[in-house]
Amino acid sequence: MRITLPSGTQAEIDTSVVNPKMGLVIAPDIFGLRPLFADLVSRLANEWQMAVIAVEPFPGKELSPDVNERFAEMAKLDDEVHLRDLAEAADALGVDRVGLIGFCMGGMYCFKAARSDRFAKISSFYGMIHVPEGWQSATQGDPMEYLYAGFPERVLAIIGAQDPYTPPDQVTELFESGVTVCEYPHAVHGFAHDATRPAHRAEDAADAFARTHEWLLAE
Repeated sequence: MRITLPSGTQAEIDTSVVNPKMGLVIAPDIFGLRPLFADLVSRLANEWQMAVIAVEPFPGKELSPDVNERFAEMAKLDDEVHLRDLAEAADALGVDRVGLIGFCMGGMYCFKAARSDRFAKISSFYGMIHVPEGWQSATQGDPMEYLYAGFPERVLAIIGAQDPYTPPDQVTELFESGVTVCEYPHAVHGFAHDATRPAHRAEDAADAFARTHEWLLAE
């Protein structure tokens, strides 16, 4: 079901599970809230027995599927606005314990969300460890700075070892910050959440989601 958060941002929510194990917020990739994520909300709600919500990262924007157009929008994003939307989404679930997962740019915002204690556990799928050069702006803080200021021990980072957005030296920074890193040796960017992508690796994806499920439920 589509709802509007207090901020005016659109979100897809499924709270149909009776007595959910926990709540879960999903931060989508750069292509935003679309049928892929509506399906993921429904699937995880059913399979994981959770209350689940996914948040549109570009509220009020009419963007095409052109990735270059969306890349150009990244520097315009404001951390305070997007992190507020993720927190409002958590509140909308009506569940005390809430986790967060995100993919690509949403994974980057998972690192940033670790600055507060709103999310009990966080799983970042191939999130950018530092803001890419073309995305940098006064309203885009550095993910590592947010981690060091917050709760890196709550974060699981799902990493493809062949992903240019998460180079080895930056993955080392994650380790050193206290983040738990799960690295897949043959995987590239975006290998887990969209089975239609050429990068998709079914076995690695299944393992990454299983590890994320276990991580979210662990105390």
